[in-house]
Amino acid sequence: MSPLLKEIRYTPLLWMLVFVPIVLITEAAAPAAHTVLFVLAVLAIVPLAALLSHATESVAEKTGDAIGGLLNATLGNLTELIIAVAALQAGEYMLVKASIAGAIVTNSLFMLGASFLLGGLRHHVQEYNRAGGRLQAALLLMATIALLSPSAVADLDLAQGAVVTQKLSTGLAVLLIVAYALSMLFSLGTHKELFVSAEHAADAAKDEEHWPIGLAVGTLLVVTVLVALVSEIFVGSVQKAGEQLGMSPAFVGFIIVALVGAAAEMAVAFSAARKDRLDMSVSIALGSASQIALFVAPVLVLLSYVIGPKPMDLQFWPGAVTMVMIATVTACFITNGGRSAWFIGALLIAIYVIMGMTLYVVPPGSHGPV
Repeated sequence: MSPLLKEIRYTPLLWMLVFVPIVLITEAAAPAAHTVLFVLAVLAIVPLAALLSHATESVAEKTGDAIGGLLNATLGNLTELIIAVAALQAGEYMLVKASIAGAIVTNSLFMLGASFLLGGLRHHVQEYNRAGGRLQAALLLMATIALLSPSAVADLDLAQGAVVTQKLSTGLAVLLIVAYALSMLFSLGTHKELFVSAEHAADAAKDEEHWPIGLAVGTLLVVTVLVALVSEIFVGSVQKAGEQLGMSPAFVGFIIVALVGAAAEMAVAFSAARKDRLDMSVSIALGSASQIALFVAPVLVLLSYVIGPKPMDLQFWPGAVTMVMIATVTACFITNGGRSAWFIGALLIAIYVIMGMTLYVVPPGSHGPV
């Protein structure tokens, strides 16, 4: 148990784990204090996500490159997936869709931009492997086109518009999962030599201390349960808290949930950029964004048939589709060069802030269908 205690002791972010019992006790004692529960849940999810990330890396380290890469990719967005599943069970489909779109935009604009900015402030010009960036950007573009399709069909004057949209969403969900599996086979199997720079950056991180496999697996299971419990509290309080704080469910899902869920990944990406390991930062940012679009979103569509009050489709409100497309095209354009400087990061963050401001001023209930 000493590696875990050592990690908590020397990582200030993990000191926030104290909010986990606090939010659980507060929920039992004052279930109507929605704003307090919302804030406490956010503060509790951040360190749990960091702990989940470290446990995942330790498990992946012990399983070899191929399986380890698959585990990192699959479990990398587990926090966002658990929050979305809790919202799915509660029928908060606007929150689910906003969190999907927000995670894509946050990772491809804010995380990538902040990595460029922080790395560029220390290093004059940074370079990274264009092959990895182009692959993830291409996957993201394909997934974004898939997300556009149900919205385009919904605008048509069809007698059974909702049925058609649902059928199309289910078919696209299966297609996106297949594309995700093929991308893993390509990058981890048949053409892994193309991503040697990213692999080299990952190898440099192997010098860091990893936990024993038993501790890592145990931590993974316990933290997953805790994230599920806190996420349920978060989802249950988010609507009332949002109203009291003047935030719509779309803003909460698009900005708050995305930033909280990706906090641990951001810490790793920012640290890598400062150490001039921009390959790792680009891989984390775009890899996480493409995984949300290719894996998390379609899995939620399929899960909605089982745990949701009704099947969920992939029809997003027009503003979300526009923002996701802008973020994707921007990421494709930026990563094509293989070089970055701090000003590029500042521009990406500015675009993200514009989107956040736009969502904040739009009143609740005006985002279209859920």
